[in-house]
Amino acid sequence: MENALLYIIIALGISIVLNLFLKRAGISQIIGYILTGTIIVYAFDLRHVNSSHTLELIGEFGIVFLMFTIGLEISLAKMGSMKEEIFGNGIAQVVTTAIVTFCIAHFAFGLSNQSSLIVAFAFSLSSTAVVLSYLKASKEIYSPYGQKSTGILIFQDIAVIPILILISFMTMHSGKSVWVVVGETIVSAAVVVGLLFVVGKRVIGYLLHFSSSSELEELFMGSVLFIVVAASLLAHYMGFSYSLGAFVAGMIIAETKFHHKVESDIAPFKDILLGTFFVTVGMKIDVALLFDNMHIIVGLFVSIFLVKTTLIYLILRFRSHHSTSLKTALALSQVGEFSFVIFAVASMGGIINDNLVQLLILVVIFSMVITPFFISKIGRIVEFLSKESDAISSDYSLLAGRKDHVIVCGYSVVGKFVARQLDDLGASYIIIDNSPKHVKEALEDDLEAYLGDMSKRSILEALHIEKAAGVIVTLDNADKKRMICEGVLAHTKTANLVVKVTSLEEKEKLSDLDITFMVDGKLEVARVLVERLLSCRLKKLY
Repeated sequence: MENALLYIIIALGISIVLNLFLKRAGISQIIGYILTGTIIVYAFDLRHVNSSHTLELIGEFGIVFLMFTIGLEISLAKMGSMKEEIFGNGIAQVVTTAIVTFCIAHFAFGLSNQSSLIVAFAFSLSSTAVVLSYLKASKEIYSPYGQKSTGILIFQDIAVIPILILISFMTMHSGKSVWVVVGETIVSAAVVVGLLFVVGKRVIGYLLHFSSSSELEELFMGSVLFIVVAASLLAHYMGFSYSLGAFVAGMIIAETKFHHKVESDIAPFKDILLGTFFVTVGMKIDVALLFDNMHIIVGLFVSIFLVKTTLIYLILRFRSHHSTSLKTALALSQVGEFSFVIFAVASMGGIINDNLVQLLILVVIFSMVITPFFISKIGRIVEFLSKESDAISSDYSLLAGRKDHVIVCGYSVVGKFVARQLDDLGASYIIIDNSPKHVKEALEDDLEAYLGDMSKRSILEALHIEKAAGVIVTLDNADKKRMICEGVLAHTKTANLVVKVTSLEEKEKLSDLDITFMVDGKLEVARVLVERLLSCRLKKLY
Protein backbone atom coordinates (compact mmCIF):
# COMPACT_ATOMS: atom_id res chain seq x y z
CA MET A 1 0.00 0.00 0.00
CA GLU A 2 1.99 2.97 -1.33
CA ASN A 3 -0.04 5.58 0.56
CA ALA A 4 0.27 3.84 3.93
CA LEU A 5 2.11 6.78 5.52
CA LEU A 6 -0.57 9.21 4.33
CA TYR A 7 -3.33 7.03 5.81
CA ILE A 8 -1.47 6.77 9.11
CA ILE A 9 -1.05 10.56 9.37
CA ILE A 10 -4.71 11.16 8.50
CA ALA A 11 -5.83 8.52 11.03
CA LEU A 12 -3.65 10.16 13.69
CA GLY A 13 -5.13 13.57 12.93
CA ILE A 14 -8.73 12.30 12.95
CA SER A 15 -8.22 10.44 16.26
CA ILE A 16 -6.73 13.55 17.90
CA VAL A 17 -9.61 15.79 16.82
CA LEU A 18 -12.28 13.24 17.76
CA ASN A 19 -10.76 12.53 21.16
CA LEU A 20 -10.45 16.24 21.96
CA PHE A 21 -14.22 16.60 21.55
CA LEU A 22 -14.99 13.28 23.27
CA LYS A 23 -12.76 14.21 26.21
CA ARG A 24 -14.79 17.37 26.80
CA ALA A 25 -17.97 15.30 26.65
CA GLY A 26 -16.53 12.83 29.17
CA ILE A 27 -16.50 9.95 26.67
CA SER A 28 -13.69 7.40 26.57
CA GLN A 29 -11.01 7.83 23.89
CA ILE A 30 -11.63 4.20 22.91
CA ILE A 31 -14.73 5.40 21.07
CA GLY A 32 -12.63 7.97 19.19
CA TYR A 33 -10.18 5.32 17.98
CA ILE A 34 -12.97 2.98 16.85
CA LEU A 35 -14.71 5.79 14.95
CA THR A 36 -11.36 6.72 13.37
CA GLY A 37 -10.99 3.20 11.98
CA THR A 38 -14.49 3.26 10.49
CA ILE A 39 -14.01 6.73 8.97
CA ILE A 40 -10.66 5.79 7.39
CA VAL A 41 -12.05 2.59 5.84
CA TYR A 42 -15.01 4.28 4.19
CA ALA A 43 -13.29 7.58 3.33
CA PHE A 44 -10.50 5.85 1.39
CA ASP A 45 -12.36 2.64 0.41
CA LEU A 46 -9.98 0.42 2.41
CA ARG A 47 -12.45 -2.34 3.22
CA HIS A 48 -10.21 -4.79 1.40
CA VAL A 49 -7.45 -4.31 4.02
CA ASN A 50 -9.56 -4.51 7.17
CA SER A 51 -8.68 -8.20 7.47
CA SER A 52 -4.96 -7.66 6.84
CA HIS A 53 -2.87 -9.97 9.03
CA THR A 54 -0.12 -7.35 9.33
CA LEU A 55 -2.60 -4.73 10.51
CA GLU A 56 -4.11 -7.14 13.05
CA LEU A 57 -0.61 -8.02 14.27
CA ILE A 58 0.23 -4.35 14.87
CA GLY A 59 -3.06 -3.86 16.69
CA GLU A 60 -2.54 -6.99 18.77
CA PHE A 61 0.67 -5.56 20.17
CA GLY A 62 -1.45 -2.93 21.90
CA ILE A 63 -2.88 -5.76 24.00
CA VAL A 64 0.64 -7.17 24.36
CA PHE A 65 1.92 -4.00 26.02
CA LEU A 66 -1.25 -3.72 28.10
CA MET A 67 -0.77 -7.26 29.43
CA PHE A 68 2.90 -6.44 30.08
CA THR A 69 1.92 -3.52 32.32
CA ILE A 70 -0.63 -5.74 34.09
CA GLY A 71 2.17 -8.26 34.69
CA LEU A 72 4.18 -5.45 36.30
CA GLU A 73 1.38 -5.07 38.84
CA ILE A 74 1.22 -8.80 39.64
CA SER A 75 4.38 -10.38 40.99
CA LEU A 76 4.67 -14.14 41.56
CA ALA A 77 3.89 -13.65 45.23
CA LYS A 78 0.81 -11.57 44.42
CA MET A 79 -0.35 -14.08 41.82
CA GLY A 80 -0.07 -16.76 44.47
CA SER A 81 -2.29 -14.67 46.72
CA MET A 82 -4.78 -14.26 43.83
CA LYS A 83 -5.30 -17.99 43.26
CA GLU A 84 -8.99 -17.70 44.08
CA GLU A 85 -9.53 -14.71 41.75
CA ILE A 86 -7.60 -16.22 38.82
CA PHE A 87 -8.30 -19.93 39.00
CA GLY A 88 -11.33 -20.21 41.27
CA ASN A 89 -13.47 -17.38 39.90
CA GLY A 90 -11.88 -17.56 36.44
CA ILE A 91 -12.61 -21.24 35.84
CA ALA A 92 -16.13 -20.95 37.26
CA GLN A 93 -16.91 -17.92 35.09
CA VAL A 94 -15.59 -19.28 31.78
CA VAL A 95 -17.05 -22.79 32.19
CA THR A 96 -20.46 -21.66 33.47
CA THR A 97 -20.86 -18.91 30.85
CA ALA A 98 -19.79 -21.28 28.05
CA ILE A 99 -22.26 -23.99 29.11
CA VAL A 100 -25.23 -21.62 29.45
CA THR A 101 -24.40 -19.84 26.16
CA PHE A 102 -24.06 -23.18 24.35
CA CYS A 103 -27.51 -24.26 25.55
CA ILE A 104 -29.09 -20.95 24.48
CA ALA A 105 -27.39 -20.97 21.07
CA HIS A 106 -28.23 -24.63 20.36
CA PHE A 107 -31.72 -25.00 21.80
CA ALA A 108 -33.11 -21.44 21.52
CA PHE A 109 -31.51 -20.36 18.21
CA GLY A 110 -31.15 -23.78 16.59
CA LEU A 111 -27.43 -23.53 15.79
CA SER A 112 -25.44 -26.70 15.18
CA ASN A 113 -23.33 -28.21 17.95
CA GLN A 114 -20.09 -26.89 16.48
CA SER A 115 -21.40 -23.38 15.83
CA SER A 116 -22.94 -23.25 19.31
CA LEU A 117 -19.63 -24.32 20.84
CA ILE A 118 -17.73 -21.58 18.96
CA VAL A 119 -20.26 -18.94 20.08
CA ALA A 120 -20.09 -20.24 23.65
CA PHE A 121 -16.29 -20.00 23.75
CA ALA A 122 -16.25 -16.51 22.23
CA PHE A 123 -18.99 -15.06 24.44
CA SER A 124 -17.47 -16.47 27.64
CA LEU A 125 -14.53 -14.04 27.22
CA SER A 126 -14.52 -10.35 28.18
CA SER A 127 -12.52 -7.42 26.84
CA THR A 128 -9.05 -7.21 28.38
CA ALA A 129 -8.29 -4.10 26.31
CA VAL A 130 -11.35 -2.11 27.42
CA VAL A 131 -11.69 -3.22 31.05
CA LEU A 132 -8.04 -3.30 32.12
CA SER A 133 -7.21 -0.02 30.39
CA TYR A 134 -10.03 1.63 32.38
CA LEU A 135 -9.09 -0.07 35.66
CA LYS A 136 -5.48 1.06 35.33
CA ALA A 137 -6.32 4.62 34.28
CA SER A 138 -8.85 5.06 37.10
CA LYS A 139 -6.70 3.15 39.64
CA GLU A 140 -9.73 0.92 40.31
CA ILE A 141 -7.44 -2.03 39.62
CA TYR A 142 -6.53 -1.96 43.32
CA SER A 143 -10.15 -2.00 44.49
CA PRO A 144 -11.84 -5.30 45.48
CA TYR A 145 -13.86 -5.47 42.27
CA GLY A 146 -10.80 -4.39 40.25
CA GLN A 147 -8.76 -7.26 41.69
CA LYS A 148 -11.51 -9.79 40.96
CA SER A 149 -12.00 -8.45 37.43
CA THR A 150 -8.25 -8.59 36.78
CA GLY A 151 -8.00 -12.17 38.07
CA ILE A 152 -10.84 -13.38 35.85
CA LEU A 153 -9.44 -11.57 32.79
CA ILE A 154 -6.02 -13.16 33.36
CA PHE A 155 -7.59 -16.61 33.40
CA GLN A 156 -9.61 -15.78 30.28
CA ASP A 157 -6.38 -14.94 28.46
CA ILE A 158 -4.94 -18.27 29.60
CA ALA A 159 -8.16 -20.05 28.56
CA VAL A 160 -7.75 -18.81 24.97
CA ILE A 161 -4.96 -21.38 24.53
CA PRO A 162 -7.00 -24.57 25.14
CA ILE A 163 -9.97 -23.03 23.28
CA LEU A 164 -7.89 -22.48 20.12
CA ILE A 165 -6.39 -25.98 20.49
CA LEU A 166 -9.87 -27.48 20.62
CA ILE A 167 -11.01 -25.47 17.60
CA SER A 168 -7.96 -26.52 15.59
CA PHE A 169 -8.71 -30.13 16.52
CA MET A 170 -12.32 -29.68 15.39
CA THR A 171 -11.12 -28.49 11.97
CA MET A 172 -9.08 -31.75 11.70
CA HIS A 173 -6.38 -30.01 9.65
CA SER A 174 -3.51 -31.48 11.64
CA GLY A 175 -4.72 -35.06 11.64
CA LYS A 176 -3.42 -35.52 15.19
CA SER A 177 -5.44 -36.89 18.07
CA VAL A 178 -6.57 -34.47 20.75
CA TRP A 179 -4.28 -36.15 23.30
CA VAL A 180 -1.22 -35.59 21.11
CA VAL A 181 -2.14 -31.93 20.69
CA VAL A 182 -2.71 -31.51 24.44
CA GLY A 183 0.58 -33.26 25.21
CA GLU A 184 2.51 -31.02 22.83
CA THR A 185 0.88 -27.97 24.38
CA ILE A 186 1.84 -29.03 27.91
CA VAL A 187 5.45 -29.57 26.81
CA SER A 188 5.48 -26.18 25.07
CA ALA A 189 4.08 -24.50 28.18
CA ALA A 190 6.78 -26.09 30.33
CA VAL A 191 9.47 -24.89 27.91
CA VAL A 192 8.10 -21.33 27.83
CA VAL A 193 7.78 -21.11 31.62
CA GLY A 194 11.20 -22.67 32.10
CA LEU A 195 12.95 -20.34 29.67
CA LEU A 196 11.24 -17.22 30.98
CA PHE A 197 11.45 -17.90 34.71
CA VAL A 198 14.75 -19.75 34.90
CA VAL A 199 16.88 -18.33 32.09
CA GLY A 200 14.89 -15.20 31.28
CA LYS A 201 14.77 -14.00 34.87
CA ARG A 202 18.56 -13.77 35.03
CA VAL A 203 18.90 -12.28 31.56
CA ILE A 204 16.21 -9.67 32.24
CA GLY A 205 17.76 -8.74 35.58
CA TYR A 206 21.25 -8.29 34.11
CA LEU A 207 19.96 -6.42 31.06
CA LEU A 208 17.95 -3.91 33.10
CA HIS A 209 20.78 -3.47 35.61
CA PHE A 210 23.47 -2.70 33.04
CA SER A 211 21.24 -0.53 30.82
CA SER A 212 20.13 1.45 33.89
CA SER A 213 23.71 1.91 35.14
CA SER A 214 24.68 3.32 31.71
CA GLU A 215 22.47 6.34 32.52
CA LEU A 216 21.32 6.42 28.88
CA GLU A 217 17.54 6.47 28.74
CA GLU A 218 17.41 5.17 25.17
CA LEU A 219 19.40 2.05 26.16
CA PHE A 220 17.07 1.34 29.06
CA MET A 221 13.99 1.89 26.89
CA GLY A 222 15.49 -0.30 24.15
CA SER A 223 16.13 -3.06 26.69
CA VAL A 224 12.52 -2.95 27.89
CA LEU A 225 11.15 -3.10 24.33
CA PHE A 226 13.49 -6.01 23.55
CA ILE A 227 12.27 -7.90 26.63
CA VAL A 228 8.58 -7.40 25.81
CA VAL A 229 8.84 -8.33 22.13
CA ALA A 230 11.23 -11.26 22.71
CA ALA A 231 9.00 -12.77 25.41
CA SER A 232 5.94 -12.31 23.17
CA LEU A 233 7.62 -13.95 20.18
CA LEU A 234 8.84 -16.87 22.30
CA ALA A 235 5.31 -17.54 23.56
CA HIS A 236 3.88 -17.22 20.04
CA TYR A 237 6.41 -19.61 18.48
CA MET A 238 5.55 -22.16 21.16
CA GLY A 239 1.87 -21.97 20.20
CA PHE A 240 0.60 -19.46 22.75
CA SER A 241 -0.66 -15.89 22.46
CA TYR A 242 1.74 -12.95 22.23
CA SER A 243 0.12 -11.29 25.25
CA LEU A 244 0.73 -14.29 27.53
CA GLY A 245 4.51 -14.05 27.00
CA ALA A 246 4.45 -10.31 27.69
CA PHE A 247 2.40 -10.89 30.84
CA VAL A 248 4.96 -13.37 32.19
CA ALA A 249 7.80 -10.95 31.36
CA GLY A 250 5.98 -8.25 33.31
CA MET A 251 5.62 -10.58 36.30
CA ILE A 252 9.38 -11.22 36.25
CA ILE A 253 10.21 -7.49 36.18
CA ALA A 254 7.69 -6.92 38.99
CA GLU A 255 10.11 -8.79 41.25
CA THR A 256 12.89 -6.26 40.51
CA LYS A 257 13.47 -2.70 41.71
CA PHE A 258 12.97 -1.39 38.16
CA HIS A 259 9.25 -2.12 37.82
CA HIS A 260 8.02 1.43 38.57
CA LYS A 261 10.47 2.98 36.09
CA VAL A 262 9.63 0.38 33.44
CA GLU A 263 5.90 1.00 33.86
CA SER A 264 6.25 4.79 33.45
CA ASP A 265 8.60 4.45 30.45
CA ILE A 266 6.45 1.90 28.62
CA ALA A 267 3.15 3.79 29.06
CA PRO A 268 3.40 5.89 25.82
CA PHE A 269 4.04 2.78 23.68
CA LYS A 270 1.17 0.94 25.33
CA ASP A 271 -1.29 3.79 24.82
CA ILE A 272 -0.35 4.37 21.16
CA LEU A 273 -0.48 0.67 20.24
CA LEU A 274 -3.68 0.14 22.20
CA GLY A 275 -5.19 3.00 20.22
CA THR A 276 -4.03 1.25 17.04
CA PHE A 277 -5.82 -1.91 18.16
CA PHE A 278 -9.11 -0.05 18.55
CA VAL A 279 -8.60 1.56 15.13
CA THR A 280 -8.37 -1.95 13.62
CA VAL A 281 -11.58 -2.86 15.49
CA GLY A 282 -13.31 0.14 13.91
CA MET A 283 -12.09 -0.96 10.48
CA LYS A 284 -14.03 -4.21 10.84
CA ILE A 285 -17.39 -2.43 11.10
CA ASP A 286 -19.63 -3.08 8.10
CA VAL A 287 -21.93 -0.04 8.33
CA ALA A 288 -24.55 -1.40 5.90
CA LEU A 289 -24.79 -4.74 7.70
CA LEU A 290 -24.85 -2.90 11.04
CA PHE A 291 -27.87 -0.73 10.16
CA ASP A 292 -29.72 -3.54 8.38
CA ASN A 293 -29.46 -5.78 11.44
CA MET A 294 -29.35 -3.19 14.21
CA HIS A 295 -32.38 -4.68 16.01
CA ILE A 296 -30.78 -8.15 16.02
CA ILE A 297 -27.39 -6.83 17.16
CA VAL A 298 -28.88 -4.77 20.00
CA GLY A 299 -31.10 -7.67 21.04
CA LEU A 300 -28.16 -10.10 21.12
CA PHE A 301 -26.04 -7.59 23.05
CA VAL A 302 -28.74 -7.07 25.67
CA SER A 303 -29.16 -10.84 26.02
CA ILE A 304 -25.41 -11.37 26.43
CA PHE A 305 -25.20 -8.49 28.87
CA LEU A 306 -27.97 -9.86 31.09
CA VAL A 307 -26.75 -13.48 30.96
CA LYS A 308 -23.09 -12.71 31.71
CA THR A 309 -23.90 -10.16 34.42
CA THR A 310 -26.28 -12.57 36.17
CA LEU A 311 -23.92 -15.56 35.97
CA ILE A 312 -20.80 -13.67 37.13
CA TYR A 313 -22.75 -12.06 39.97
CA LEU A 314 -24.07 -15.43 41.18
CA ILE A 315 -20.60 -17.02 40.96
CA LEU A 316 -18.94 -14.26 42.99
CA ARG A 317 -21.77 -13.66 45.46
CA PHE A 318 -21.05 -16.88 47.34
CA ARG A 319 -17.78 -15.48 48.72
CA SER A 320 -17.88 -11.75 48.02
CA HIS A 321 -19.81 -8.67 49.06
CA HIS A 322 -22.93 -7.78 47.07
CA SER A 323 -21.58 -4.49 45.65
CA THR A 324 -18.19 -6.04 44.74
CA SER A 325 -19.89 -8.95 42.96
CA LEU A 326 -22.25 -6.67 41.04
CA LYS A 327 -19.49 -4.23 40.01
CA THR A 328 -17.32 -7.10 38.75
CA ALA A 329 -20.24 -8.64 36.86
CA LEU A 330 -21.07 -5.35 35.14
CA ALA A 331 -17.42 -4.69 34.27
CA LEU A 332 -17.07 -8.10 32.56
CA SER A 333 -20.47 -8.18 30.86
CA GLN A 334 -19.16 -7.42 27.34
CA VAL A 335 -17.54 -9.75 24.77
CA GLY A 336 -13.77 -9.52 24.31
CA GLU A 337 -11.32 -8.98 21.48
CA PHE A 338 -10.06 -12.59 21.56
CA SER A 339 -13.43 -13.60 20.12
CA PHE A 340 -12.20 -12.13 16.80
CA VAL A 341 -9.42 -14.73 16.79
CA ILE A 342 -11.82 -17.54 17.71
CA PHE A 343 -14.27 -16.58 14.94
CA ALA A 344 -11.45 -16.23 12.39
CA VAL A 345 -9.96 -19.67 13.16
CA ALA A 346 -13.39 -21.31 13.16
CA SER A 347 -14.40 -19.60 9.91
CA MET A 348 -11.19 -20.63 8.12
CA GLY A 349 -11.79 -24.18 9.33
CA GLY A 350 -15.29 -24.15 7.87
CA ILE A 351 -17.03 -25.05 11.13
CA ILE A 352 -19.15 -21.87 11.34
CA ASN A 353 -21.06 -19.95 8.69
CA ASP A 354 -19.31 -16.79 7.35
CA ASN A 355 -22.50 -14.72 7.42
CA LEU A 356 -23.06 -15.67 11.05
CA VAL A 357 -19.47 -14.71 11.82
CA GLN A 358 -19.95 -11.24 10.30
CA LEU A 359 -23.05 -10.68 12.42
CA LEU A 360 -21.37 -11.92 15.60
CA ILE A 361 -18.33 -9.71 15.00
CA LEU A 362 -20.64 -6.69 14.88
CA VAL A 363 -22.20 -7.80 18.18
CA VAL A 364 -18.72 -7.98 19.74
CA ILE A 365 -17.75 -4.55 18.39
CA PHE A 366 -21.06 -3.08 19.58
CA SER A 367 -20.46 -4.42 23.09
CA MET A 368 -16.91 -2.98 23.11
CA VAL A 369 -18.25 0.40 21.96
CA ILE A 370 -21.00 0.51 24.60
CA THR A 371 -18.80 -0.60 27.52
CA PRO A 372 -16.71 2.61 27.90
CA PHE A 373 -19.94 4.61 28.31
CA PHE A 374 -21.08 2.74 31.41
CA ILE A 375 -17.95 1.21 32.95
CA SER A 376 -16.94 4.55 34.50
CA LYS A 377 -20.39 4.82 36.06
CA ILE A 378 -20.50 1.34 37.60
CA GLY A 379 -20.36 2.76 41.12
CA ARG A 380 -23.44 4.92 40.54
CA ILE A 381 -25.26 2.06 38.83
CA VAL A 382 -24.66 -0.23 41.80
CA GLU A 383 -25.78 2.47 44.24
CA PHE A 384 -28.95 2.95 42.19
CA LEU A 385 -29.70 -0.78 41.99
CA SER A 386 -28.87 -1.49 45.62
CA LYS A 387 -29.29 0.58 48.74
CA GLU A 388 -26.78 -1.59 50.59
CA SER A 389 -23.86 0.56 49.49
CA ASP A 390 -25.58 3.58 51.02
CA ALA A 391 -25.50 1.87 54.39
CA ILE A 392 -21.74 1.44 54.34
CA SER A 393 -20.75 4.73 52.73
CA SER A 394 -21.31 8.27 53.96
CA ASP A 395 -22.00 11.63 52.43
CA TYR A 396 -18.71 13.44 51.90
CA SER A 397 -20.56 16.75 52.12
CA LEU A 398 -20.55 16.23 55.89
CA LEU A 399 -16.82 17.00 55.80
CA ALA A 400 -17.37 20.54 54.49
CA GLY A 401 -15.29 22.96 56.55
CA ARG A 402 -13.44 20.20 58.39
CA LYS A 403 -9.85 20.99 59.39
CA ASP A 404 -7.12 19.81 61.77
CA HIS A 405 -8.47 16.28 61.58
CA VAL A 406 -6.48 13.06 61.31
CA ILE A 407 -7.24 10.76 58.37
CA VAL A 408 -6.71 7.06 59.09
CA CYS A 409 -6.42 5.09 55.85
CA GLY A 410 -7.36 1.45 56.49
CA TYR A 411 -9.41 -0.11 59.27
CA SER A 412 -7.96 -3.60 59.51
CA VAL A 413 -6.04 -4.79 62.60
CA VAL A 414 -3.52 -1.93 62.77
CA GLY A 415 -6.16 0.66 61.83
CA LYS A 416 -8.33 -0.44 64.75
CA PHE A 417 -5.44 0.02 67.21
CA VAL A 418 -4.64 3.44 65.72
CA ALA A 419 -8.28 4.49 66.22
CA ARG A 420 -8.15 3.41 69.87
CA GLN A 421 -4.98 5.41 70.47
CA LEU A 422 -6.51 8.51 68.86
CA ASP A 423 -9.62 8.04 71.02
CA ASP A 424 -7.41 8.00 74.13
CA LEU A 425 -5.82 11.26 72.98
CA GLY A 426 -9.20 12.82 72.23
CA ALA A 427 -8.12 13.57 68.66
CA SER A 428 -10.56 14.33 65.85
CA TYR A 429 -10.20 11.70 63.14
CA ILE A 430 -12.00 9.95 60.31
CA ILE A 431 -11.61 6.47 58.82
CA ILE A 432 -11.42 5.80 55.11
CA ASP A 433 -11.14 2.36 53.55
CA ASN A 434 -11.75 0.83 50.15
CA SER A 435 -13.23 -2.31 51.69
CA PRO A 436 -17.00 -2.20 52.39
CA LYS A 437 -16.45 -4.81 55.10
CA HIS A 438 -13.96 -2.63 57.00
CA VAL A 439 -16.10 0.50 56.62
CA LYS A 440 -19.10 -1.40 57.95
CA GLU A 441 -17.05 -2.55 60.96
CA ALA A 442 -15.97 1.04 61.67
CA LEU A 443 -19.56 2.27 61.46
CA GLU A 444 -20.66 -0.50 63.83
CA ASP A 445 -17.97 0.78 66.23
CA ASP A 446 -19.68 4.21 66.07
CA LEU A 447 -16.79 5.78 64.19
CA GLU A 448 -16.93 8.30 61.36
CA ALA A 449 -16.01 6.16 58.36
CA TYR A 450 -16.12 6.60 54.59
CA LEU A 451 -15.86 4.19 51.67
CA GLY A 452 -13.34 5.37 49.08
CA ASP A 453 -9.98 5.04 47.38
CA MET A 454 -7.49 7.61 48.70
CA SER A 455 -5.34 7.36 45.58
CA LYS A 456 -8.05 9.25 43.68
CA ARG A 457 -7.89 13.04 43.50
CA SER A 458 -11.65 13.42 43.92
CA ILE A 459 -11.56 11.53 47.23
CA LEU A 460 -8.59 13.57 48.48
CA GLU A 461 -10.45 16.77 47.71
CA ALA A 462 -13.59 15.50 49.47
CA LEU A 463 -11.53 14.64 52.57
CA HIS A 464 -10.03 18.17 52.63
CA ILE A 465 -6.63 16.58 53.00
CA GLU A 466 -4.84 19.91 52.62
CA LYS A 467 -6.48 21.04 55.91
CA ALA A 468 -5.86 17.76 57.78
CA ALA A 469 -3.49 17.56 60.73
CA GLY A 470 -2.05 14.35 59.34
CA VAL A 471 -2.59 11.14 57.38
CA ILE A 472 -1.86 7.70 58.81
CA VAL A 473 -1.64 4.88 56.24
CA THR A 474 -2.06 1.44 57.83
CA LEU A 475 -2.53 -0.70 54.69
CA ASP A 476 -0.51 -3.86 53.98
CA ASN A 477 -0.60 -3.76 50.16
CA ALA A 478 2.72 -2.16 49.15
CA ASP A 479 1.59 -1.10 45.66
CA LYS A 480 -1.64 0.42 46.92
CA LYS A 481 0.28 2.15 49.70
CA ARG A 482 2.60 3.79 47.19
CA MET A 483 -0.30 4.93 45.00
CA ILE A 484 -1.95 6.60 48.00
CA CYS A 485 1.28 8.29 49.10
CA GLU A 486 1.92 9.57 45.58
CA GLY A 487 -1.66 10.86 45.36
CA VAL A 488 -1.49 12.64 48.75
CA LEU A 489 1.91 14.26 48.02
CA ALA A 490 0.79 15.31 44.54
CA HIS A 491 -2.30 16.93 46.07
CA THR A 492 -0.50 18.77 48.87
CA LYS A 493 3.22 18.97 49.61
CA THR A 494 2.63 19.98 53.25
CA ALA A 495 0.83 16.83 54.35
CA ASN A 496 2.07 15.12 57.52
CA LEU A 497 2.20 11.61 56.11
CA VAL A 498 2.87 8.68 58.45
CA VAL A 499 3.09 5.27 56.80
CA LYS A 500 3.33 1.78 58.22
CA VAL A 501 5.93 -0.42 56.51
CA THR A 502 6.49 -4.12 57.05
CA SER A 503 10.10 -4.55 55.94
CA LEU A 504 13.30 -2.70 55.12
CA GLU A 505 12.79 -3.61 51.46
CA GLU A 506 9.40 -1.88 51.43
CA LYS A 507 10.90 1.11 53.24
CA GLU A 508 13.57 1.38 50.56
CA LYS A 509 10.96 1.25 47.79
CA LEU A 510 9.15 4.21 49.37
CA SER A 511 12.33 6.15 50.13
CA ASP A 512 12.03 8.32 46.99
CA LEU A 513 8.77 9.83 48.32
CA ASP A 514 8.69 12.79 50.73
CA ILE A 515 6.99 10.80 53.52
CA THR A 516 7.13 12.47 56.95
CA PHE A 517 7.59 9.25 58.93
CA MET A 518 7.82 5.59 58.00
CA VAL A 519 7.12 3.26 60.90
CA ASP A 520 8.70 -0.19 60.60
CA GLY A 521 6.53 -2.57 62.61
CA LYS A 522 9.34 -5.01 63.37
CA LEU A 523 11.75 -2.25 64.39
CA GLU A 524 9.16 -0.65 66.67
CA VAL A 525 8.42 -3.98 68.35
CA ALA A 526 12.14 -4.46 69.01
CA ARG A 527 12.38 -0.94 70.47
CA VAL A 528 9.38 -1.46 72.76
CA LEU A 529 10.74 -4.82 73.95
CA VAL A 530 14.01 -3.19 74.98
CA GLU A 531 12.18 -0.30 76.67
CA ARG A 532 10.04 -2.74 78.63
CA LEU A 533 13.15 -4.62 79.65
CA LEU A 534 14.84 -1.43 80.92
CA SER A 535 11.76 -0.44 82.87
CA CYS A 536 11.67 -3.75 84.71
CA ARG A 537 13.22 -4.19 88.13
CA LEU A 538 15.86 -6.78 87.34
CA LYS A 539 16.83 -9.34 89.90
CA LYS A 540 20.48 -9.77 90.55
CA LEU A 541 21.53 -13.27 89.85
CA TYR A 542 24.14 -14.99 91.97
